[in-house]
Amino acid sequence: MSDLLKKAISLGVGLTIVSKEKVEKVVDELVKRGELAPSESKALVDRLIERGEEERGAFKSAVHEQVQKVLKELKVPVQSDIAGLESRIASLESRVAELEGQSPQGTAVPDTQTE
Repeated sequence: MSDLLKKAISLGVGLTIVSKEKVEKVVDELVKRGELAPSESKALVDRLIERGEEERGAFKSAVHEQVQKVLKELKVPVQSDIAGLESRIASLESRVAELEGQSPQGTAVPDTQTE
């Protein structure tokens, strides 16, 4: 296997942005130059694509983990925090409406007090 091919296989992060067509083109070029046997080309393409997918997944996970860490450090509320607050607000609105003699939908009950 040529040095170029070894570098291509070990270049994980670079493969995350390389399309299957580009990988096939490079492998075809290696076959044309005689650096790779035609019978090995499909297996190599499959390996490179699989490696790229693995690296893409690992990269995505690492980025997600770092973003979550930064959000936590900055005390930015996450979706579950917001959902909890929305639930509390709805409950409080319902209670206020009940105490004011209104239905929770906001329909006012006529004021029976006269001045």
